[in-house]
This record gives sequence, structure tokens and C-alpha cells, in this order.
Amino acid sequence: MYIEAFTTHFGELSDTRQSAKVTYPLEDILFITLCGVVAGAEGWSDIRDYADGHIGWFQQHGYLRDGVPVDDTIARTISRIDPEQFRVCFINWMQAVHESTEGQLIAIDGKTLRSSYQRGDRQSTIHMVNAFACTNKVVLGQG
Repeated sequence: MYIEAFTTHFGELSDTRQSAKVTYPLEDILFITLCGVVAGAEGWSDIRDYADGHIGWFQQHGYLRDGVPVDDTIARTISRIDPEQFRVCFINWMQAVHESTEGQLIAIDGKTLRSSYQRGDRQSTIHMVNAFACTNKVVLGQG
């Protein structure tokens, strides 16, 4: 249910990349980034390593059919996401999870990711809020 809800809510994000040059769907990159960061990734290469280490699980759930993107591709793609649009998608996703848990307890933790900035000042440091839906044993995250 949560993966489908992720797809439903984050599928609304605009992909500003040139479609002829896109190898990896935006949803794939966003999903591995959220999963990697929630699992403790502290930078783009950690996110790539996390995806490499769990590629079977991702592919079982319909992600990463073309393999794992390199860390530069992940960084470039994430840096092009409109923060306001991401915020709206994330809030809608969290509301859907909240409804399915009937308001049960969600534990929250926050951190700032080291080495998450883009050289050339293209993107600021990533601040991450992790949330755990205790009843459903599901980890959620916000970038």
C-alpha cells in the first residue's frame, strides 16, 4: 500500500529533464533517494550504494529496471526538483499514510546530511526528517 501511495503522490512531480535524454524515471531516483536517506545515507554515493545493495528489492517492486544510476545522475536529478512541488507531494503522501494508520503514533527524528551540497552552489545542504509509523512498521522520510 505504501509503495503504491508513494507512486500516486510523487507521480505528480514535474520532471524538467529533456525526455530524450532520460534513462532513469524520476520516480525511481526519488524513491531510492528517500529510502537511502532514511537508511542513513549521507551523500549521493551512499544513496547509489544503498540502491546497489538492495537492487533486487527495488526491482521486485517495479523500480530500477534499467539498473542503478550513478551518483552524479542522482544529484543532478534531485537538484532539479521544485521544492514547493515536492513539499505538496510529500504532505499528500503523509496524509494518505496518516489516514491508513487512523492517526496512530508516528515517531519523528531529524538530521542534516553531511556532504549533501552541490559543488558550484547549485543546491544547499539536505535536511532530512525521518518518520516511523509505529503501528504499520513503516519508515517514511522527507527531504
